[in-house]
Amino acid sequence: MFARARGVGNVSDRRPNDGLRRLLAESRWTYSQLAMAVNRTGTQAGAPLKYDATSVHHWLGGTVPKSSVRPLVREALTRKLGRPVTYMEMGFPSPKDQAAKPVDTVDGLMDLGRIDIDPSRRGVLGAALFSVALTIPGWQDVIGRADAIQSGRTSRIGWPEVDMVVAMTERVSELDDLFGGRHARPMAATFMVNTVGQYLKADAPEDVRKGMLSAAADLSYLTGYMAVDEGYHGLAQEYYLKALELAGAAQDHLTYCTTLRGMSLQAVDLQHAVHAMRLADAAAAASPAAGPRMRAFLAGQQAHSAAQVGDRQHALTYIKEAEVAMEKAEAEEKAFGSYGPSSLLYHISQVKYGLGDVHGCIASMQESQRLRRSDHRRTRVRYQSLLAERQIEVGHLEAACATWDGVLDDYPLVHSGACDDRVKKMRTLIRPHLRNGNARQLYERSETMKRST
Repeated sequence: MFARARGVGNVSDRRPNDGLRRLLAESRWTYSQLAMAVNRTGTQAGAPLKYDATSVHHWLGGTVPKSSVRPLVREALTRKLGRPVTYMEMGFPSPKDQAAKPVDTVDGLMDLGRIDIDPSRRGVLGAALFSVALTIPGWQDVIGRADAIQSGRTSRIGWPEVDMVVAMTERVSELDDLFGGRHARPMAATFMVNTVGQYLKADAPEDVRKGMLSAAADLSYLTGYMAVDEGYHGLAQEYYLKALELAGAAQDHLTYCTTLRGMSLQAVDLQHAVHAMRLADAAAAASPAAGPRMRAFLAGQQAHSAAQVGDRQHALTYIKEAEVAMEKAEAEEKAFGSYGPSSLLYHISQVKYGLGDVHGCIASMQESQRLRRSDHRRTRVRYQSLLAERQIEVGHLEAACATWDGVLDDYPLVHSGACDDRVKKMRTLIRPHLRNGNARQLYERSETMKRST
């Protein structure tokens, strides 16, 4: 009866699941621990579950969990083992949606944008699962997709259209830096659906076509970055994957590597250190001819990821490589995005923190803030909040309160899920210290801003 209710056939058809048993042994989890990990992954995906040791016992006996649960079991085991786990290894059939025909890159990008701008479907965003099991295409894989993104010849575009997409992406990025992604991301998605999608299917000379693909890749990357800011991590991964495909079609190594680095940053912030390291290494490997600033950009992320893994030797090697590359880049005075000395100092601070030097981390973060551009308000709120958290961690309550006061000066103007989370954490950290006058004043001030979170 139980098997029929699950839609898995007769009880007599079941066979012990030796594959899942092997994975369970490799993970060194108990039945209860696997069940709790699956429940936790489900909660993160917006689908709370209540599995227990009995459920795992049934799976090992041959019961197949329903289609929506199998990806969660796979994700839980992948995170634990630090390597991709396949459905075949688990002894489960692939969910039907996993075996569906791949969606065309442009159509898939349009679908993502439509979800983003449709309030009735907005709940889908939070439910999307961040997955370390997600298959990341290599450069040779995405470059082979160039011929698949062909013109529909419904209209013709030239360089002015490419320049317009580039300019719009830059403006949206500026709005994101100033005010956060809550309002800027839907603007980007609307532009992508209503304008960029049509351009990608239009007729154009080959150089213009590749220019448009590259511009669309940048926009998709930015939209994914803003989705991370709102905590829509599964959605962000989908935007990032489309950015990789578009960059490959454009033969745009720079955007491809930048996107991989962004995916590594997302993973390291979510404490998936092994996955972050893998992505950072993939980004570095895919840019053999990178200039010094790009090399600093990638090595800094490799250092951050290595430090979180606890790999001291590689963390220090990579951060030294980043420092040398940055010195060379500054001497050549060639700009690359926003990665400069302040960003490198942020990576240095994260390496120091990962290796246990909290005081050194604080000093590097303060120097980073001194050099950072003043118009990047959202970034300032996030990094100043992190600085205050480090200060209170070492017992510098007064300094932390002063730093958080500066955060609250900017916070009302920033509409960002990540910034909301930092201010919520500030309230939690400061609550035990309310006997201190400055702490109490800070807490009361933050209470007046609760409507923004």
